[in-house]
Formats: sequence, C-alpha cells, structure tokens
Amino acid sequence: MNDRWRLAAILTVFLLARFLPIDTQRVQGALLEGVAMLQEYARDHVLLCLVPAFFIAGAISVFVRQASVMRYLGAQASKWIAYPVAAVSGTILAVCSCTVLPLFCGIRRRGAGLGPATAFLYSGPAINVLAIILTARVLGLEIGIARAVGAVGFSVVIGLLMQLIFREKAETVPGEPASARTKAGGPGRDLWQDGTYFTSLVGILVFANWARPAGGDPGPWAAVFAAKWAITAVLLATLAVVLVLWFSRRELALWLDSTWSFSKQILPLLFAGVLVAGFLLGRPGHEGLIPSRWVAGLVGGNTLSANFFAAVVGACMYFATLTEVPILQGLLGSGMGKGPALALLLAGPVLSLPSMIVIRGILGTRKTLVYVSLVVGLSTLAGLFFGSVVSGR
Repeated sequence: MNDRWRLAAILTVFLLARFLPIDTQRVQGALLEGVAMLQEYARDHVLLCLVPAFFIAGAISVFVRQASVMRYLGAQASKWIAYPVAAVSGTILAVCSCTVLPLFCGIRRRGAGLGPATAFLYSGPAINVLAIILTARVLGLEIGIARAVGAVGFSVVIGLLMQLIFREKAETVPGEPASARTKAGGPGRDLWQDGTYFTSLVGILVFANWARPAGGDPGPWAAVFAAKWAITAVLLATLAVVLVLWFSRRELALWLDSTWSFSKQILPLLFAGVLVAGFLLGRPGHEGLIPSRWVAGLVGGNTLSANFFAAVVGACMYFATLTEVPILQGLLGSGMGKGPALALLLAGPVLSLPSMIVIRGILGTRKTLVYVSLVVGLSTLAGLFFGSVVSGR
C-alpha cells in the first residue's frame, strides 16, 4: 500500500471513529454483524478453504515451471488454448470468490498473462457445476441455463477484454520472488509424481468443501457428500506419503515459505474486507447498516437500474459457495425480477468487497476497477436481456 492509500485509510478510520453514532441501535447491530460475519468466515472458510488454497498457490509458485505456465496461460499463448485452459481449471476447482485469490496470485507470479489469469479469476467461483445444477432445480431451468451460458461466456470475454484494454505483452511478471524461480521437480521425480502431488492438494480442497445437496437428494452429489471425509482422509494420506518419499527438506521449506508469503499478503486485507462487508450489508438474513428492505425494493421489475443495482449489490456482498441460491429464492419470492436475479448470480459469487480489496493489491487500482466494471456491466446487460426474453413470453 503506497502512502496515498495509507493516508486515505487512516483518515477514513479516524472519521468513522470520530463521527459514527455508535449509540444507535442500527449502528450497534451493524458493528455486531461485521464481527459475526468475520467469525462465521473464520469458522467456515479459513481452515478448509483458504489454507488448502494457500498451499496450492505456494506449490504453483515453487514447483510449476514458469515455461509451462507461459506456454498455456502466458500473454503470448494461443487464445484457443489459454482461455479454455483457464475456464476448465476454474470449473474443476469450483471455489468461492475469496478462495480463488491465492490461486490467481500464484499463476500470475508464474507468468500467466493478464487475460487468461482474469478468465481463471472469474471462472473459479462462477462455473461451479453443483451450484448451476442447484440453481436450475431451485430457481428454474431457464435461470440455471442462463447462468451456465453466461458464466462460461463471461470468463472468456472478460479475459479477452482485459488483455485488449491493457495490451500486456511482458513474458514475465515483475516482483517474482526468488522461491518462485525454483526449477520444478527434484532429481529423479517424474511428471506423474508431481501430478500425484498436485492432484492430492486440489482434491483435498474440493472434497473437504463439498456441500450438502439441497432437499436431501439421494443422487451422486449426496453420495459424494456422505463420503467426503473418507475421500479427504485418503487424499491427505496420499499427500503425506508423496512428501516423505519424493520431496527434499529444502523443497518443503521453499514450499512453506511461499505459502506463508501468500498468506501474509492476502489474509489481512481479506479479514478487513469481511468486516466492512458485514458492517454495511450484514450476513444473509441479517441486517447491516444498509436496510435489506432497501435492497429488495430496488430489484423489482426488469429496468436497467434494477439490474445494475442487483449486480452492484452482488459484487459487494460475500456469498459462500451455494448460499446465493436460497438467498435469491427468498428475494424472488419478495418480488425480485428474474433479470436482476441473473445479474446477481453472474456478479455475486465472482466478486465481493473483501476479494476486490485483495485483487487491487495484486493487479493495482486501475486494472481492478476495469475488471470489476466489466463484471458488473456484463452482468447488468445479461440480466436486462434475460429479463426481457422471459417477460416477453
């Protein structure tokens, strides 16, 4: 953080401390919501989501060859390869808007181009197969299909537009730490061994966070949920064996150093953002400083303002994976239009106030503003178009 932004932060905190009417019930409730949201985030997301994500990011930074990242995701890589790879990678991970951040930071440090990296940044939280299926079942097939098509298309379009706007051509990303330049693999370690290592790490992240399907569905998703801890235990045991047999102490030390580097860069900003988001908007079903009835009253119908407001609110709120569906179910029951509902679905899981704060620390203010504007703008237009189609039938 440069001196200008540090001064702005100090002045903001001072003005809030000096003039905030903390004796009012609304402000006291909002302050409690901020702390409650941080506690909920720490309980539900840090150990199972962020910690594995930090270890994966550290592993990418240390053990993935920069040449490989440049080949598939670099600024000069073929668009026909880079963007499908970025979208597919996000689909496999199916993480929330905050868990994807250390992974995004990791591939950027290894030389991923701005376009493919932001495509990955969008696709990770947006293209969640289980969330799309749940959306179709709970909110209707047409919204589910529209969400799937919009999420896949936006990941590519936003990445291409970011690359076009900023025209990044550098083959490496400045500021890469010394540990990130370590050659992948160790003596005698084959590609399949490194593949087993990364598969174990990603599998732990995916299965440890596997959500319970809604409605007690006895299908395959429920079967995986029932076995999630057994699968996670097998993956942890596999990882332990891999680390003992195939990795040197020096490599493990570099991995831990890189993981800690990501953690201390991202966690303070993330926690601050969660506090602010909880204070302003509250947790789902609870009141923050901004009354929820104001939000519900502004997203009815299918006007441009309703879709834009839904996209902005979605971009500022934090949605844990799958929680956006029951929230929207309640809002639709309260009169929310289907267009604004889609706009929120396309912007909400991808962005949050905490994630925007961290993204600015990685990309800088200008690129972050453009990225957020693209997500909100495209979500608004998609919601407006979808709302006009469904209302015209």
